[in-house]
Amino acid sequence: MSAPRRRPDGHRLVRWLWTSRRPDARVARAFLVPAALLHDLVMRVRARGYAQGWLASRDLPLPSVAIGNLSVGGSGKTPLAGWVAQRFLDAGHQPGILLRGVGRDEALVHEESIPGAIVVPNPDRLAGAEEAQSLGAEVLVLDDAYQRLDVRRDVNICVVSAESVGAVRWSLPAGPWREGWRALDRADAVVITRKRADAATAHGVATRMAERFHGPVAVARLDFVALRGLVSGRQHPATMLEGRRVVTACAIADPASFVAQVKRTGAQVQVATWKDHHAFRDEDLAWLAHAARRADHLIITAKDAVKLRDRWPSSVPEPLVAELAVTFEHGADALGELLDALVAPRIPTASLP
Repeated sequence: MSAPRRRPDGHRLVRWLWTSRRPDARVARAFLVPAALLHDLVMRVRARGYAQGWLASRDLPLPSVAIGNLSVGGSGKTPLAGWVAQRFLDAGHQPGILLRGVGRDEALVHEESIPGAIVVPNPDRLAGAEEAQSLGAEVLVLDDAYQRLDVRRDVNICVVSAESVGAVRWSLPAGPWREGWRALDRADAVVITRKRADAATAHGVATRMAERFHGPVAVARLDFVALRGLVSGRQHPATMLEGRRVVTACAIADPASFVAQVKRTGAQVQVATWKDHHAFRDEDLAWLAHAARRADHLIITAKDAVKLRDRWPSSVPEPLVAELAVTFEHGADALGELLDALVAPRIPTASLP
């Protein structure tokens, strides 16, 4: 049976603008350079304003870890925030995960992947922290909060995607960068993530990072190790896709990495993408159902699964949800020590006689 008709690639224009070295892409970026310079200036002035106390920064009520990145989306912030929260949970500390509350997909992903965590989506991180505390949280994990300088936190973890080294160095909108490398001065640790980049590339980025950053530098691989039925919850090994005709569908910031992960299984892949945080409409659901009937398997992300599970037609073969795992290849011990120190019992200093 034939595969479903192809969907247009909604990310092609951004990839062309931010990664292509072709003359037409260079010309397009040139028109955006003034806006990029203005963005960079605003971010510098803003960071200095908080550092000097010109802008107010509020204290959070609990020990806290902020996780974020310097570029736009796709670096693995959410999986790493989940890993940190799970580490606290395993050590007996109740974590509260704070999100900015744009859409419900990331909050639902955390709720499903870390059932014991308290998840609070709220654009006001202080109000979210107070709510998490009232619900029993003992330590806070702020997802996508590196640029949230209006609240003070104890540990800042900056996530840098190894795949981002191929992007141009311009700030938004001419490039993908929210802030330049100088913003690493605010970090307590850096985690280099890789999804489609090879180990040598990621470790090369880590080596260069260690030359300018004196805190812990870790390398983590983000890959999916299993597949789970969207409705049934039945687990399958990722190796089952070898030689199969699959449609990979996603509405995430970095679809190219997800597609590369599926292709590594040996599957024959057709790709369908929507913009990040896309709310699937009825016509999108109909397209996905058609794909599930025509291909051997429809593969989706956990972020998209939470938006589709309650709407999936019972008469259509269920999609398989790719389950991501965070595997540290370097620097896990130093990062763990930093996190452990955050929740270690505070022993009061003995007073002098």
